[in-house]
Amino acid sequence: MELPRNHFKAAIASGRHQLGLWCSLPGGYAAELVAGSGYDWLLFDTEHSPSDPIGVLSQLQAAAAHDVSSIVRPASNDPVLIKRMLDVGAQTLLIPYVQTREEAEAAVAAMRYPPRGIRGVSGLTRATRFGRVPGYATKAESELCLLVQVETGFALDRLEDIASVEGVDGVFIGPADLAASLGFPGEPDRPEVVAAVENAIARIKAAGKPAGLLTPNIGFARRCIELGTLFTAVGIDAGVLARGSEALVRNFR
Repeated sequence: MELPRNHFKAAIASGRHQLGLWCSLPGGYAAELVAGSGYDWLLFDTEHSPSDPIGVLSQLQAAAAHDVSSIVRPASNDPVLIKRMLDVGAQTLLIPYVQTREEAEAAVAAMRYPPRGIRGVSGLTRATRFGRVPGYATKAESELCLLVQVETGFALDRLEDIASVEGVDGVFIGPADLAASLGFPGEPDRPEVVAAVENAIARIKAAGKPAGLLTPNIGFARRCIELGTLFTAVGIDAGVLARGSEALVRNFR
């Protein structure tokens, strides 16, 4: 059995834009519902979602039947959490709150087996197809993709150092946390925040790495794609459900 190809990693490495949807609703049922919607990738969140590796497992299984790539965000830059997400079969991880080059390097190490990293070895995980992928330990790294999330003013000051780390495949900007860090909590559309995001996109591109973003603001999403983001999430499943249900009820109230 061959190691599954990471189509998301190949796409952003070749400069092909990938459109995504953020998934904060836990469990496989909601994941299956949106997996066939036509997005290039889904982000299964465990930082701001009541999910865990068991929940992520069901989401990955649900999405596997569809032509969509799965990305998982662990709750933190923790080698144990990273190891568990990789073992259940995630091939692309988005690591939140990466502040320095050293933290980016730690994330890279957690993604890799010794001697290049510190990932613990188990030969009977879902990632190895339960031991059916020959040489998984030596092949896995080629199809794993690491995205790091830059979401504070402190991190932006160190953006080039973070982006230059070998093994970082893309840099994601978090506008909501960035807005709070810059003194505008809950105001990601503030001109100062927008300017910081646009500047960060340019700097990530100049560093030779793909840039990514989450924004439900359609106009701003289009603007960021024009500026060069290569992986752009344009909505959150819970937000789509909440705003859609509100819009429906307004027709009758």
